[in-house]
Amino acid sequence: MTLFSVVQMNSQDDIDVNFLTIESLLQQSKAQGAELIVFPENFVCFAGAKQQEIAQQFETIQQRLEKLAHQYQIWIVAGTLPCPFRPDGSSIADGRVRTASLCISPDGTEARYDKIHLFDVQVGDAVGGYQESKFFEPGTEPVLAKTPFGNIGMMVCYDLRFPELALMLRAQGAHVLTAPSAFTHTTGQMHWQLLLQARAMDSQCQVLGAAQQGWHGSKRQTWGHAAATDSRGQVLTCIDYEGSGLITVPFDLSEQRNIRSSMPLMAHRQLLKLQHKQGASQLFK
Repeated sequence: MTLFSVVQMNSQDDIDVNFLTIESLLQQSKAQGAELIVFPENFVCFAGAKQQEIAQQFETIQQRLEKLAHQYQIWIVAGTLPCPFRPDGSSIADGRVRTASLCISPDGTEARYDKIHLFDVQVGDAVGGYQESKFFEPGTEPVLAKTPFGNIGMMVCYDLRFPELALMLRAQGAHVLTAPSAFTHTTGQMHWQLLLQARAMDSQCQVLGAAQQGWHGSKRQTWGHAAATDSRGQVLTCIDYEGSGLITVPFDLSEQRNIRSSMPLMAHRQLLKLQHKQGASQLFK
């Protein structure tokens, strides 16, 4: 059995202050025996106006996180960081950046996932409308990170609304799905826990939903309620208080195998078989 920690934060725009919280949470996680800790979206800096500025520090921040992973001998899913270049090293010419989630082992960065689904929606909160595609370029590839305790399918926030990504990651061999997030208070209240459970139920993966909580400046309010589900889609535990904290939950790979063998959903997915035969354009047009 392995232990995973899932973090809730109230990150603001001061990187060094946020790092004090990050290190405190790492210490707590390590003290509880966790082998992996998952941080939320925008965990190093939560300030929309600073995305380009933070992106220019991407490699410096990455190295700082790698040192912490080595110091505490723990795997880190480093929420999200704005990055000015693609995974192949090419620059993003139009001034946008990528939203990158890193999987870092005690030996260094093992995987990078760039958020595929961008949050271009109207929400009935103080901000009103969100248009991530104006500032971010979407990623194009699902990413599976291989670890000693199982394969991690990497997702970010709005990705949770798209079951096909979770199913693709499961088909590629995922045992765990990580979901660093910053759900708005409005959408989180309606759908956060439901989506975590639904993606776990669809994929039969454990889902780790790290979350931002509270006010970030005067307009942006996030829902919080960091949570983890088991591979059946049941909530193991959830943070029900404000501010920073973490939960630590067990993961048993042999138990997951039993769950999957008793209800072999992937083998029963007839639409995926039809899609393979006919092509997605024919099946869904």
